[in-house]
Amino acid sequence: MLDKKITRQHFENAAENYDAAAVLQREIAKRMGERLDYIKLQPKAVLDAGCGTGFITKDLLKRYPKSQVLALDLALNMTKQTQKHGGWLRKPKLVCADAEQLPFKNECVDLLVSNLMIQWSNDLSKMFLGFHSVLKPNGLLLFSTFGPDTLKEMRMSWSSVDETPHTSSFVDMHEIGDALLKAGFINPVTDMELITMTYSNVRQLMKDIKQIGASNTNTERSKGLMGKQKLKAFEQAYENFKTNDGLYPASWEIIYGHAWVGEGLKLEGFEKYIPIQPVI
Repeated sequence: MLDKKITRQHFENAAENYDAAAVLQREIAKRMGERLDYIKLQPKAVLDAGCGTGFITKDLLKRYPKSQVLALDLALNMTKQTQKHGGWLRKPKLVCADAEQLPFKNECVDLLVSNLMIQWSNDLSKMFLGFHSVLKPNGLLLFSTFGPDTLKEMRMSWSSVDETPHTSSFVDMHEIGDALLKAGFINPVTDMELITMTYSNVRQLMKDIKQIGASNTNTERSKGLMGKQKLKAFEQAYENFKTNDGLYPASWEIIYGHAWVGEGLKLEGFEKYIPIQPVI
């Protein structure tokens, strides 16, 4: 279980310097855009759920010049960074809200894109149900997220020090596929790739994770200060993964997925959301 208040605060703090460290996030956003190249869709309204500083939002504004582009994020400071994208006459409509509780009316967007965000959900089925609700019939969901092998080197190194979780846990693509079907999506497709980033030292890896707001927010995490002896033991354990080039690897399992909302297959009984004005 993730602590949403801490998650929000981490991203609020990270927003200003996020882009400098978010090399992976920018690359995955690029690859998500490439997937849209093969999808023949002319949406009237598009939602970027978990927009961060706007990597995907920027692409959507250019890709769909006649569409209304909505950008939503849990952290207000992130939406302020996203606000910088677009021209004088066309900016994204910004909303600060939790993606598990979308503040939109039903069937209001044709395309929902989410880049490396859904892993911060405590209830994946609920999130997908909300996504399904706001998408119009024949609407498309396209997303990326982290899989369970993400930061496996860090997790294994910490496990030799203590039993406290020091990294977030992530679900596999089969669970994601099941959650999509449960929410009413049709034809879900998921695939995975493993990306390994390397660092000159372990401290730099930890600094980058903190700088992008991705620090551990598990409710069972240790809430005290990290002792020097534990940190030293962790760094020593990480030496087992050191490459022949003297670098320290960090694995990121990236899961991509897309699914459709079928014509006439909207779920009944889902809460009707009241439209709100953008907060910015």
